[in-house]
Amino acid sequence: MNQRVLKDEASAKGKVLRAAAVLFREKGFARTTVRDIAAEVGILSGSLFHHFPNKEAILAQLMEELILSVEEEMDNQLHGVADSKRRLAVLVTCELSAIHAQTGTGFSILMTEWRSLGKVNQAHILSLRNRYEQRWLDCLRALKADGLMPIDPALARNFIRGAAMETWHWYNPKGAMGLSSLAEELVNLVSR
Repeated sequence: MNQRVLKDEASAKGKVLRAAAVLFREKGFARTTVRDIAAEVGILSGSLFHHFPNKEAILAQLMEELILSVEEEMDNQLHGVADSKRRLAVLVTCELSAIHAQTGTGFSILMTEWRSLGKVNQAHILSLRNRYEQRWLDCLRALKADGLMPIDPALARNFIRGAAMETWHWYNPKGAMGLSSLAEELVNLVSR
């Protein structure tokens, strides 16, 4: 595993990852150049290779750190929470926070850009993503077992993921509804 630097404001490598996240989200991985990333950070493009061997390595580390950061936040928030519906609200809130750049930036690229990785990096990121998704399925299965969810857990996860990702286009974090309230509304859509 790479050293985690995404949240380190002083780290040059972290600055590169944050700039790349914004550009990958706005322009896509294929249309973002190393020169674009360097310009965003304020360095020469050749200087990027001091920190990363290539653009794919930037994407791979960014994806890894995004997943690990959200999982870490979920673990912190879930500590001591036993109620299955409350646990689901925590997961939804953490994912919405990641989508809206409160626990990281560029979380949506996990869904859109993983195919841009080579086989080795793709396998690694998909294994992390599968572990992340298993956390969701475990929670949703518990909700179903408690009689609080009428639909299939996998289908519920797909609905939640799609709805949460779509909020990127319409939700205003500075508006009247906070992320936890938005999460509660989403939880109520799939549960009793």
